[in-house]
Amino acid sequence: MTPPAPFTAAELEAARALVARDVPVTPAYRWPLLCEALGADVWVKHENHTPAGAFKVRGGITYMHALVQREPGVTRVVSATRGNHGQSIARAAVACGLAATIVVPHGNSPAKNAAMRAWGADLVVHGRDFQEAAEHAADLAATHGWHAVPAFHPDLLLGVATYAAELHDQVPDLDVVYVPIGMGSGACANIAVRDLRGLATRVVGVVAAGAPAYALSFAAGHVVTTERADTFVDGVACRTPPAEGVAAVVAGAERVLQIGEDDARRAMRLMWDATHQMPEPAGALALAGAWADRDALAGRNVAVVMTGGNTDADVVRDALAPTGDDAAT
Repeated sequence: MTPPAPFTAAELEAARALVARDVPVTPAYRWPLLCEALGADVWVKHENHTPAGAFKVRGGITYMHALVQREPGVTRVVSATRGNHGQSIARAAVACGLAATIVVPHGNSPAKNAAMRAWGADLVVHGRDFQEAAEHAADLAATHGWHAVPAFHPDLLLGVATYAAELHDQVPDLDVVYVPIGMGSGACANIAVRDLRGLATRVVGVVAAGAPAYALSFAAGHVVTTERADTFVDGVACRTPPAEGVAAVVAGAERVLQIGEDDARRAMRLMWDATHQMPEPAGALALAGAWADRDALAGRNVAVVMTGGNTDADVVRDALAPTGDDAAT
């Protein structure tokens, strides 16, 4: 059974007006070198152009706006992240006069950690991966009475959906949009906007093969967890998908592709060569999915979401290092 729509058209328009106070409409560009490489009309939705360098900033705005209206006594929020969600929550919380504690796992991106602190977050390092960081954030919330911000929530989804609405305004008649999946807000937002507008656009989710929980869940039709999430694509390193996100992706996505580490790095190089903008690993994953499907995309109108550009210098060096397969791209 198809899950109910997470928001109405009126709610989406109100969210667009709210987000627009802080986040200008991000561009969607048709890049000729990507068109040439994939044999299709390829549009990039540049969510790396937001004030926090990633799409997540939108969800923080809508979540905190709803929270302070619903629970005016809240003084501190706590959440877990690999980086962009944490920046979004810290930025929006401080703007609303709240304190923010953000929990990250050991080995998290130094650049993203620094950015979260710069937005005003108190950073806590705990656990070997996102799941353990999230469990610790829940413990902190219970111990101190702080408000726990989940990684997937209707108020976050509503904010993220504002970029999907922009994209369809900018590029009518899209045949397919490729979206990376971490906890699922991007894919679910694109599905919801597509369905609200009655469009035929196909939504294809993309995960890292080393973090296949969402792909396995899609294939099974229910939540499947994994023991580990081993990938340098930190933005999609999920091993316990949210049930509501899985339900929406199962009902509304065409497929969920798994992309290997080398292919993710190839996509980062291709994005840089074609646009001279460097994505973070998750920001190139949609392009990696389109590249994997390139033989089926001839003549199609295709969008890939560059979800962010927040990454570390060593990751960029590794991605841009010459390899034997560069001639193929």
